[in-house]
Amino acid sequence: MYTAKDIRNIALLGHGGDGKSALCESMLFTTKVITRLGKRADGTTVSDFDDEEKKRQYSIKTSVIPVEYNKVKLNILDNPGYFDFAGEVVQSLRVTDSGLIVLTAKSGIAVGTEKGWQALADREMPAMFYISKLDEEHANFFGTLQSLRDTFGASVVPFTFPILNGEQPVGVVDLIEKKAYDASGKEIDLPADAADRIEEYMMELNEQVAETDEALMEKFFMEEPFTPEELAQGLKAGIATRTITPVFCGCSTNGLGINALMANLVKYAPSPLEGKPMVTVDEEGNEGELKLDPAGSPMAFVFNTMADQYGKNSYFKVISGDIEDTMTVVNGRSGDNEKLGNTFFPRGKENLKTSKVCCGDIGVFTKLASVRTGDTLGLAGKVVNLKPMEYAEPCYRMAIYAKTKGQEDKVAAGLVKLNEEDASFTYGNDPETKELIIAGICDIHLSVIIAKLASKYKVEAELRPAKIAYRETIKKKVEQHGRHKKQSGGHGQFGDVYIRFEPQQEQEEMIFADETVGGCVPKNFIPSVEKGLRNCVGKGVLAGYPVVFLKATLYFGSSHPVDSSDMAFQTAAGIAYKEGLPLAGPTILEPIAELKVYVPDANMGDIIGDLNKRRGRVMGMNPCGNGQQVVEAEVPIGEMSSYAIDLRSMTQGRGSYTLKFVRYEEVPQMNQAKIIEDAKKDEEE
Repeated sequence: MYTAKDIRNIALLGHGGDGKSALCESMLFTTKVITRLGKRADGTTVSDFDDEEKKRQYSIKTSVIPVEYNKVKLNILDNPGYFDFAGEVVQSLRVTDSGLIVLTAKSGIAVGTEKGWQALADREMPAMFYISKLDEEHANFFGTLQSLRDTFGASVVPFTFPILNGEQPVGVVDLIEKKAYDASGKEIDLPADAADRIEEYMMELNEQVAETDEALMEKFFMEEPFTPEELAQGLKAGIATRTITPVFCGCSTNGLGINALMANLVKYAPSPLEGKPMVTVDEEGNEGELKLDPAGSPMAFVFNTMADQYGKNSYFKVISGDIEDTMTVVNGRSGDNEKLGNTFFPRGKENLKTSKVCCGDIGVFTKLASVRTGDTLGLAGKVVNLKPMEYAEPCYRMAIYAKTKGQEDKVAAGLVKLNEEDASFTYGNDPETKELIIAGICDIHLSVIIAKLASKYKVEAELRPAKIAYRETIKKKVEQHGRHKKQSGGHGQFGDVYIRFEPQQEQEEMIFADETVGGCVPKNFIPSVEKGLRNCVGKGVLAGYPVVFLKATLYFGSSHPVDSSDMAFQTAAGIAYKEGLPLAGPTILEPIAELKVYVPDANMGDIIGDLNKRRGRVMGMNPCGNGQQVVEAEVPIGEMSSYAIDLRSMTQGRGSYTLKFVRYEEVPQMNQAKIIEDAKKDEEE
């Protein structure tokens, strides 16, 4: 059993396809957990075990990969590289103490590299780099290293670098150990040309170590060498404060550099005891800090959920005391009691039974039906609630329909279950368009949800563009006579009204006024006239959208002592409405949203040009740090259905945006014909 000081929780970050899952595979193989390397193309890797991951050949969910090296447990959290699954990264960074960003020696810095760095910087977490695929043709470790330093600053220093025979990597040098190793991890002679690099890199490293402590700074200026203990202490301090960013390298296919990587992670990555405290929040919303406490009351934080055909897996980190499988705990969110018992250590899809998970370690509960991602579990009266996860706003909205009529409830039930796994998407019924709307990060995100509905919950669904909640109004004042007269044996029907329709700006809802005099319309039928109109304003005369900002004034009419009735006056009011509104300059209003787009400076021209095509009005541009600008604009929501995909394409995934409804505005006449035509087609269907 490990204790918190012997555990390292490390988030694996980086661009899709840069080798994160392959690195996990190589670490497992090197430590003899597996006997052969799995391949993504064959669907045999430990970390990509979900059916959708095997089919698509990229990671969708975070996998927990524990590796034991030199009597230390490395919990590697392998995160998806595609930005559609950024919610997984948010969850991982809540329970890890450092991040290892993977990039390739051939492709160098990708958008995922930058996003990984920024995610760690935002949380002030230690960052490290691993340059993978040294054996690829045209791989260039030293060029990639220089790019990292140019982009992320002088804190970036190699802790390992390759020994090359021509272009082929044949070994790695461990800078701090001043030793060289081959692919099997066996020590080999240092090549002659390595000495100059070691001296150059150690000079830089010593300078950064000196800045971590005044005594070390004094020693550095006196040109006294640091002792191995002082160097190790300074390196740990520098990594913890982000003034030192180590770079490692290797090749997952033959294991080159893997031993050196793991040895350095054991030595220099912070343990849970050295990580950042978790943020608590009380009932009033006040924030506090919770430091990891091995001697405290047992408490666990659930950071991820995965459902399969056997039930639900709740991944957790122990944040206080030890969790034992004989405990009954309380859910801080719901107040429910949960009896533990099914407690495991996860390794990809494999769960290894355990009776105890120590403070700082990561485990998984199975079959805790009411537990959700973000819940805190602990003993009664001693549970502390942690700050909720903050996901990027899901802006890509689509309507979701069951392919088979009558299966709508199954779709909704499936979404409830999937939302327990992935809280970064939202769903709900739009009361205006009567559609079930699902919102995610982008198109791949939603396509995975549709695929999981089919594979896990056996319900076929499809996505369609979400209908836009247009409105109709009038621009002119008209007076209209509405008369309903029907005689067919016995009592007839008679209602007679004169109504003035005009635009108003006081409120969206229709204003009804009565200006009749002398009882021309009996008092008891005036509410009938109002009701008849209110029944009509839900459907406009152009495209059937609700009519807003309308004032209707009843100013004259007549009645029959026998044939007049509530229904007759409702019908007469409806006739006046249907005949009068087409003469009152009817027009269509569209929802306008406030858009904030966060983009790199280099993409500003493309963004502005694109917004102009969408009939957007740019309101301002302001720098927001990190070489980015925020563009503020007002845009019609109807023009934004594909914006998430288009923005990703224009900025290679670097851009993000928020969209917030502000008001309705008249649609230009040239655009109204298509809206009317589409509405008619919908009605026919």
